[in-house]
Amino acid sequence: MSSPLLFPEVVNNFNVYSNGDKFEGVSGEVTLPTISAMTATVSGAGVLGEYNAAVVGMTQSITQEIPFRIINKEYFGLIAMGKQTDITLRSSIQNVDRSSGGAVSTSGMRLVFRGRPTAHNMGQLRQGDLMNASVTLELTYILIEMDGATLLELDKLNSVYTVNGEDLLKNIRNQC
Repeated sequence: MSSPLLFPEVVNNFNVYSNGDKFEGVSGEVTLPTISAMTATVSGAGVLGEYNAAVVGMTQSITQEIPFRIINKEYFGLIAMGKQTDITLRSSIQNVDRSSGGAVSTSGMRLVFRGRPTAHNMGQLRQGDLMNASVTLELTYILIEMDGATLLELDKLNSVYTVNGEDLLKNIRNQC
């Protein structure tokens, strides 16, 4: 767990893995997915108008685009429709310690995405330039860990939704 005196500065470095193997050729920037809750509109007696209530554990479709500088053998390993893909991003976060006047330390962050491909863009060919290809996955699983502690685990197929170590669906699973 990070100290309140540690100030996260930058992502020092990161690597991309597929099914445990280090990926080569992925771009220098991966935009992480947006997670949006499914909502229901609540109105009626005792409510002044209406509001949207997030349904605990339920999310809208979540997509993750994996960019490639150039299409390569690994790219074609991800585009088979109907095949599950496992992508892991491992990064080192550089922190500065405010109490010591700026001593630098690092902490590890791991993001795991599982899903099936729904689209792939082979990019463009231009002399002396990148192709900017990509594969888009429909995610059914997300895990985010920092220094080994699970901060988020969302498993759509196994009814798991954990935030900061708290299983938010435990009671719901027990009741159903």
